[in-house]
Order: sequence, then C-alpha cells, then structure tokens
Amino acid sequence: MWSEIKFMKFNKRTHTCGELRETNIGQNVVLNGWVAIRRDLGGVIFIEMRDRHGITQVVFEPNYNLESHEQGKKLRSEYVISIEGKVRKRPEGTENLSLPTGQIDVMVDKLIILNQAETPPFPIEDGIDAHEDLRLKYRYLDLRRNEMQKNLLLRHQMYQITRKYFDANGFVEVETPILMKSTPEGARDFLVPSRMHKGKFYALPQSPQTYKQILMVAGIDRYFQIVKCFRDEDLRADRQYEFTQIDVEMSFVDVEDIFEIVEGLMKNFFKEILNLEIVSPIPRLSFSEAMEKYGSDKPDLRFALEMVTLNEVFAKSEFRVFKESVANNGIITALLAKGCGDYTRNQLDVLTDFVKKLGAGGLIWMRVKENELEAPIAKFLSSEEKENLIKKMNAEPGDLLFILTGPKLKTLSLMGSLRLEMAKRMNLILPGAKPSLLWVTDFPLFEWDEETKRLYAMHHPFTSPRVEDIPLMETDPSNVKARAYDLVMNGNEIAGGSIRIHDSVLQSKMFKTLGISDEEAQEKFGFLMGAFKYGAPPHGGIAFGFDRLAMLFAGRASIRDVIAFPKTSSGISLMDESPSTVDDSQLTELHIRIK
Repeated sequence: MWSEIKFMKFNKRTHTCGELRETNIGQNVVLNGWVAIRRDLGGVIFIEMRDRHGITQVVFEPNYNLESHEQGKKLRSEYVISIEGKVRKRPEGTENLSLPTGQIDVMVDKLIILNQAETPPFPIEDGIDAHEDLRLKYRYLDLRRNEMQKNLLLRHQMYQITRKYFDANGFVEVETPILMKSTPEGARDFLVPSRMHKGKFYALPQSPQTYKQILMVAGIDRYFQIVKCFRDEDLRADRQYEFTQIDVEMSFVDVEDIFEIVEGLMKNFFKEILNLEIVSPIPRLSFSEAMEKYGSDKPDLRFALEMVTLNEVFAKSEFRVFKESVANNGIITALLAKGCGDYTRNQLDVLTDFVKKLGAGGLIWMRVKENELEAPIAKFLSSEEKENLIKKMNAEPGDLLFILTGPKLKTLSLMGSLRLEMAKRMNLILPGAKPSLLWVTDFPLFEWDEETKRLYAMHHPFTSPRVEDIPLMETDPSNVKARAYDLVMNGNEIAGGSIRIHDSVLQSKMFKTLGISDEEAQEKFGFLMGAFKYGAPPHGGIAFGFDRLAMLFAGRASIRDVIAFPKTSSGISLMDESPSTVDDSQLTELHIRIK
C-alpha cells in the first residue's frame, strides 16, 4: 500500500565525492553516494563514500556526534547514503596521497540511509578477479567500478570530440532509419517481421551505406552520424551484434580529401585523449605491400619484423615444395627471428602446430650457424641457394628462419599470424609503445570465394574501381583495384571506406560482375539506382568502428569493456536474459509460427 511506503527526505548535495579539497576546510557540506569501504577503528567509524566523481572519507566519531555515530554502525558495503557534515584537514600522518580528496575528510553531523544493499557478488573495485560472465550478469554493479566508469566517460568524450570536429568542418548530422530494406550482401541481416504487412520483413541496418549515398544525391554535401549498426555474425573480443559507427560521406571529393578530414579527427582524438601529437600525412601501404611485408591488411607496425619474399632466391630450386610453388604462381615467404637460433625442438614443434591449426601444411625452420644452415630441408638446397637465402634475409649466426610456401594470399596470411606470435614471444611490443597509424590502400575490388565459386565485393558493391581498371571488370576482374582504403591502428582496422560508384551504368556493370542479375539488382537496390539517374555527384566516405576505437584509446583488450551493456561471445545478454521467448499472441500478430 502507498501508505506503507517510506520516502526518505534527503538534502541536495553541495559537492560530489571527488570534489572537496583543503580550500573547503571548515565548510558544511552535503554528500550523496555509496558506501565503498567501512572501517571501525576503536569506536571511530571511517567510511569511504563513492560516486562516479570520486571518493571522500567521512568520519563518524562518538565524541563529535553520538547520534550520527550510532546510525553509522548500521552501514554496510554499497548502502546508498546522504550525509551532512563539516570538512576538516585530516590528522597528520593519516593523509591518503592516492586520492585527490586525501588531504581532508568530513565529520558527519547527520546520516540518512537512502537504501540498503545485499552483499555484492564481487568487490566493487578495480582489478577484480571475477569471471566476465558474472560481471555481465550483474553489469549494473560492474559499471559502478571506477575503471568501467572511466571507459564510459572516455566514450562520452569521444562523442563530443567527434560532433565538435565535424560541425566545425561543415558536416550535417542526419539520422537514418533503423528499420530498412533487407539487402543481404555480406553478413546476415537481423530481420524484423511486419505486423501490418503479412509475410514481409524489415532489416536492421548493417550500415547506413545506401542512405548516406542517397543523402549525397539529395545535396547534403557533407554528412556524418554516430549510428548503431547490426550484423548477425559470430562474435569475438572486437565484434558485437550491435555496434557503433562514426559514419561519414562527402560530395565532390577524391581520396585525398577523405584522408585530410579523417587525419584531422585522429589528431584531435590523440591530442585531447592521450595528449599526443601525431604526424600527418599518416604513412600509407598498398594492400599488396602490406600482405607481402606483414601478412595482413591491418598490420601492426609497432614493431618491425618484416616478412621477405624468396621466390627469386628459389626460382630454379629442385626442392619439390619450392619448385611446385613457383610453378603454380604461389609464394615462398620467410621471417627472420633475430637471436632465436637456440629454440629447442619442442619450441619449434609448438610453432609448427600453431601454423598447422591455422591451415598450413607445415613449417620450414632453419637455424643459422657460423658456416651452415641447420634444417631438416638443408640437404635439398644448393650452396648457392643457402648463400643467397642468408644474404636476402640479412641473417647472422644465432638467428632463426621460418619459411612458408603455397597459394599467395593464404600463405602470406599464415605467416602474418606467425609474425604476431613471434612478436609476443620476443617481447617486441613494449608497454607504452608509441601508437602506430597506417593507411592501407589499393585493395582488390573483388575476392573469390571457393565455397560458392563466385566473386564477392571485398568492401561492398558500391565501391568504385580505379578508372584505369574499369575495362578489366569483364576480362580480368581479379586484377581490378578498388578506390578503397582502411585506417589501421596497432594492428586493428579502425575505419574503412571508399570512393563510391555514382554512375548507374558502372553500378550495373559492378552488379553484373558480382553475378547479380538485373532483376535481383532492381529488387535489392532499385531505389539507389533510381536515385543515381537524377544526378548523383561524385562522392565517397568512410566509417569508423567506434567501439574498437574506444577500446584502443582505453587500452583494453575487448570492446565489451567499453560498451555499457554488451552481449557475451554467444550473443546472450546475461543481465536481462535476452534473447527470450515471447507469447504466442505476439507471434500470431506477426503471422509467425515456430516449428
């Protein structure tokens, strides 16, 4: 009954729990917050009182105020309280230099317990050893911890930097629909059944790609949006079903214009968040260079450890594995592990198993000695080949060589994974290492899928080919380069974009190369093709993976740590137990029956 409910009256706080300093000594103050720590030392009760702004120590002393001291005996961890009291300088020797408020405390005159709390399932403090599933189940408690609140405040700061920067550069923030047409071409769509239109579905946007291009046709000229996107794909540390993008599109631009805008934003992020100056222009590598040197289209350049292509060294080799690779237009790629020549056979077997699990047939290793190469395949190599190999690799006695050979992109990717593994083993990524930024350019426009035996767009089907490569779309599509680009930070792709196709004839040619019929193109993308016929300007853009960007600036290893309410790796929200079943009546309204 309403008459039985007690509403606790409390005074409005005068300060937060992170605000008081020595300049406040002698003032009467009101604080509201949670009990973080309670200590009873010989009758005097010390409470560390917490809100999102910080911690202040408050003191219940019987000789100061007996009534408040008696009430203070009731306090336990995570009780919500309001206190009134007087700020004093802490007695000499009791200061806490680790707290901004550590020079003062508050002598309590009045205490109101606003809410009691059960004992939490894990401590509300940083650096806890609690399983992530437990933290996600009690996310509201996890988010009380200082390190988690710092992550959310960092996101907030990044939102403000983004909006301020784009507004200053003449961009317009436009919201695009969350319920849109399903156009699956890549990841799976999340589908939303329509109650009013039986048997039809909306889709949640994988990105606002078609809408932002239409905004360019509409003459908006410069668009941006901090937008939610959705992809029904397997989850991992840097991927969620729902994620946030900084979405950008510009008219009458070329690649260099996009780079200039993006690099300006990155300068602001680094300066305002990390107080670091980054040099522009940001270095660039073509897709081919990145793959051959680092085995990845998102290489981590915080350490060198470059891969070396050995096709020339073994061009005339009689060693069957190398000979077949060269003959089949494959690649022979090598990695030099400096000073690792003393690796044991067991260590080498572990690394061999590592690449085999990734799909390699095996791993060739060689120890560099004073006058020889020690390796299981050494007897198959000529003296000239050994000599040229050592010279090509700049190898010295005590070094270790790894070689992989096979189909080009697959083999380079495998060696790229081994490169990262060796960087960890050799401690090449030092704590506090300077962040590494890189543009990767000149991607292939298409990639071949062996399973479906068809071409797919490496980025998306609206990416423009290089003008000089357009004739190859019909004769040699595998050699067509895209006007596409990715921005990479510390081995993570943080943004990707392209100059778009703005001509309906070229867009039709793109669909044809992808095996999309005229009927299918009209069904999926007819609204966009129709818009192009009414005067589409040349345009291009980019989208940042905001969660991943926030993760990197926060120094975390998982995007779940910078998202308030993430899903587990199996796509479950442990806190509110979604996904969940729904009533049969709801399904009936949506014309759905579950078998």
